[in-house]
Amino acid sequence: MINLWSLKNKDTKRVQTKKVRTTAAQLRLQKDLADLDELPSTMNFITPNPSDFFKHELTIKPDEGYYKDGSFHFTFTFNTNYPHEPPKILCTQKIYHPNIDLDGNICLNILREDWKPVLNINSILVGLQFLFLEPNPEDPLNKEAAKVLLKSKKTFKDNVLTAMKGGIIDGVKYDNTMA
Repeated sequence: MINLWSLKNKDTKRVQTKKVRTTAAQLRLQKDLADLDELPSTMNFITPNPSDFFKHELTIKPDEGYYKDGSFHFTFTFNTNYPHEPPKILCTQKIYHPNIDLDGNICLNILREDWKPVLNINSILVGLQFLFLEPNPEDPLNKEAAKVLLKSKKTFKDNVLTAMKGGIIDGVKYDNTMA
């Protein structure tokens, strides 16, 4: 006679000894993170919670341009389709920038229509840093900031400085981002 309990126990042991499979997204993310060992001093990329491998944070502290001396924080959320889909990136502060809206959404072509699986985290970091060095008023999310930049670079610079100090522009209160 077959002992059903012994069969069940064997199945339970087999389930317990199964290894957790590493997904393609995890493997690619591990590779991308390993390639970030030499970031410029203006950037800090961290994994705040090691148990949540798909969430990361970035701080950019530009050392030149309109946003010099600011400290800007971003969250990166990768999904299981990475690298076939780009990560979701948000600026966690309300900042005055033509390519970042008041909700923190970012207008960067490689995060949208120009994303390709060959792009990596480093590509995104370069793109984000470039947005702070050369804001693009031709493809804005914050149309008001873009209009000001196109009309008067001096007024734009003054507005950026006011916003970075936590000031109010056109009725909008911005977060203090001064480092």
